[in-house]
Amino acid sequence: MITLRHWISILLFTLSFNTFSQGIKDTSIFIPMFRINYALLVPGGDLADRFGANSSVSFSFLAKTKSNILIGYDYSGMFGNQVKEDEILDHIKTNDGEIINQLGKYADIVISERGFYTGPQFGYLYSFKKPNPNSGIYIMLSGGLLQHKIKIQNKNEDSPQILGEYIKGYDRLTNGFALKETIAYLHFDNKSIINFYAGFEFYQGWTQSRRDFDYYLMTKDTKKRLDLMFGIKLGWIITFHKKMADIYYYY
Repeated sequence: MITLRHWISILLFTLSFNTFSQGIKDTSIFIPMFRINYALLVPGGDLADRFGANSSVSFSFLAKTKSNILIGYDYSGMFGNQVKEDEILDHIKTNDGEIINQLGKYADIVISERGFYTGPQFGYLYSFKKPNPNSGIYIMLSGGLLQHKIKIQNKNEDSPQILGEYIKGYDRLTNGFALKETIAYLHFDNKSIINFYAGFEFYQGWTQSRRDFDYYLMTKDTKKRLDLMFGIKLGWIITFHKKMADIYYYY
């Protein structure tokens, strides 16, 4: 269990790195960083037929070079509760629209969206020079894997028709190659830990079903999909660069 003492230790650990943010006011420097962000995404293309808006929490490692080139790797977990293709279980429902469990009662079933995107990312920072040369607008391009599925949760695990291997016939697991573009403002504060970024991101995924059989369609789903998403993102940055040496002038 994480106690208050653990949280204080984590905070002090973070502060110990971010105090090095001093000294970046006048010079573009190499900055390795860990980023955490939240995004609200709206689906488009074929994805809009399956899901509504979803949330994304991302974790990424990124390095900014002295010449403002950005190189890193990103993982974004996606989740939502707006499932439009809710007919997937119709074949095992009663006339009342319920599923009967092994006790002869109505099963407690919840369906939701789960997915992720992961891949390397490359970009460039256009510096504003203020508050320092390390802040400005950046453009990022990433290519990787986009995956999503309908999560079917049988809370009491008392409905064998949607447990184990059977659930694979209903969850519509889908993945494929995807591109992600980001345009955002990146801010490094001169003296404090207020390092953040905010902007927009866009996804294009060329995906298809990875299941051998779809119980609702009663065949394998062979459709080629174009899954789109776009939305806003806001993130916090932990930096790991060393403090620059002070400059002294002698006359």
